[in-house]
Amino acid sequence: MTALTPVERQERRRRRRRRELIRWGIRIGIALLLFLFGVALGQALHDNPNPGSTITLQRTLHVPTRGNPATTVTP
Repeated sequence: MTALTPVERQERRRRRRRRELIRWGIRIGIALLLFLFGVALGQALHDNPNPGSTITLQRTLHVPTRGNPATTVTP
C-alpha cells in the first residue's frame, strides 16, 4: 500500500465531490420534473368537466335576407 501525496488526495476529493454534485443535481432534476408533471396532471383533471355531466351549446342561426332566393349565381 502506497501513501498518496497531498496533490493526489486533493484530486481524488475533487473528483468525488464532482461526482456527488452531479448525482444530487440529477436527483433534484428528476424530483422537479415529477413535481411539474403532478401539477400539470392536477390542472388537467381540474379543468375537465365531470364525466357524465351534460354540456349544452346554444347557437343562433342567422339566415341572410338580402337577394332573391329564387336566383342562382352562375360563373
